[in-house]
Amino acid sequence: MMDISRMVEIIRIETQGQGLYEFTDRLKQQLNSSGVQEGLCTLLIQHTSASLTIQENADPSAQQDLENWLNRLVPEGDPLYTHLFEGRDDMPAHIKAALTATTLSIPVSEGRLLLGTWQGVYCWEHRHGRQIRSVAVHIG
Repeated sequence: MMDISRMVEIIRIETQGQGLYEFTDRLKQQLNSSGVQEGLCTLLIQHTSASLTIQENADPSAQQDLENWLNRLVPEGDPLYTHLFEGRDDMPAHIKAALTATTLSIPVSEGRLLLGTWQGVYCWEHRHGRQIRSVAVHIG
């Protein structure tokens, strides 16, 4: 049983470059530990160059198509970028995070996340290099 005085937990996700990294099972474990049967699971990624999404988890080609589409929409090397402190992928990563979601809310009923059959919860990494991403999770 989760300590009721500790309402927020942090999930750390190791990424290996751009792409979607599913962490639905880890989220379900946290929900089970909380003992919450009815309520809301709220997530916040604590970064400005990665985001969160709920997406299909049955066919990886859907994830690859999303990644390809976003890379076409926000290309690296645009001459308008001035924020290049951390490399060519820095400003595009910030734009991608601004265009996608940095918070999610998922209803909880009967101790389960009310996700659809093919839905998974993902950290969407927008940088090329390896990162450790932190997601704050509140279940109440």
